[in-house]
Amino acid sequence: MSFFLRWLFAFVLLAATFNPTQWNYVRWASANFDTQMPVVVLLGLVLLIGYIIYLRATLRSIGLFGMALILALVGAILWVLIFYGLVDLSDPKLATWIGIFALSLVLGVGLSWSIIRRRLSGQVDMDDVEE
Repeated sequence: MSFFLRWLFAFVLLAATFNPTQWNYVRWASANFDTQMPVVVLLGLVLLIGYIIYLRATLRSIGLFGMALILALVGAILWVLIFYGLVDLSDPKLATWIGIFALSLVLGVGLSWSIIRRRLSGQVDMDDVEE
């Protein structure tokens, strides 16, 4: 359950920043920058803090190679789905949502890697203070 919540927050963070609907920070900020600049900056900083937390934890836990490996795995799964006709990427909206999903998986795994590794291997990280 903890992995699901971390992944869900990463998905919400990415989707709130940009998605193919009209309900995202990028479109709202570009439309309202002149009239609501302080709020645009505030929300931008909140999103930036979320990205820094996720990216720092992900880079510390799985690194660039791990991030590339997870993206490659998601890409291979997507390739299989396309090959068997289960997914059609001709719709740009669907392709954007799949990209958001893939990136959120990378961030979710990165933030949860210590927990996943501990459950799979039984080994405790040096950063685990509570045990």
